[in-house]
Amino acid sequence: MRILVIEDEKKVAQALKKGLESEHYDVEVAFSGEEGFFLLHSQKFDVVILDLMLPGRDGLEILTALRSKQDKTPVLILTAKDAVEDRVVGLDAGADDYVIKPFAFPELLARLRALLRRGIDGQILKLKLADLEMDVVKHTIARSGRPISLTVKEFEIIEYLLRNHGQVVTREMLAKDVWEETQRATPLNNVIDVHIARLRKKIDEPFVKKLLHTVRGVGFILTERTL
Repeated sequence: MRILVIEDEKKVAQALKKGLESEHYDVEVAFSGEEGFFLLHSQKFDVVILDLMLPGRDGLEILTALRSKQDKTPVLILTAKDAVEDRVVGLDAGADDYVIKPFAFPELLARLRALLRRGIDGQILKLKLADLEMDVVKHTIARSGRPISLTVKEFEIIEYLLRNHGQVVTREMLAKDVWEETQRATPLNNVIDVHIARLRKKIDEPFVKKLLHTVRGVGFILTERTL
């Protein structure tokens, strides 16, 4: 899950980034309205945490431009403005939720999870293969009930493999859909192989039954079948 934080107070923005990354979210930070506007129009995010009072281009302007393009990315407004009329203006402009500063981080996380559940159109939020279970919204994964700690990229890879379990996934598919690289001159094969090796140690090595297999010369497959 990719989150864009548009917040000009650097301490707040950096605290959010650190806290969200500890929950295994992939976080990008913009410290101005212009930077946030550019990122929103050049990259894809699953949710946006947006401050209203920003230098250059304010939050309402960004939100209005986003909704005018029929972009339905969930937006959580984060602001010091606590008057009811300010909340109404933000919600009418297309915000999905509103959190007032100062805020409790667990509350923000709960609101974020609710937005992510709404934002994943039609996707299955809990994935399972044999004794391997993943909760996409909570960003947790376990095997035989034992929690497994993964990096953000490892989580993205195993989610992709779980959604395509039983099918061979090529390195080209992973480069395009997980790394979002389409015009890279140097293939990502070595980087992908390193990540797969680390995943195999975490997902398979402690267990008798192996789930993650390499199909020589083609790619990888997540399956409970013996290959």
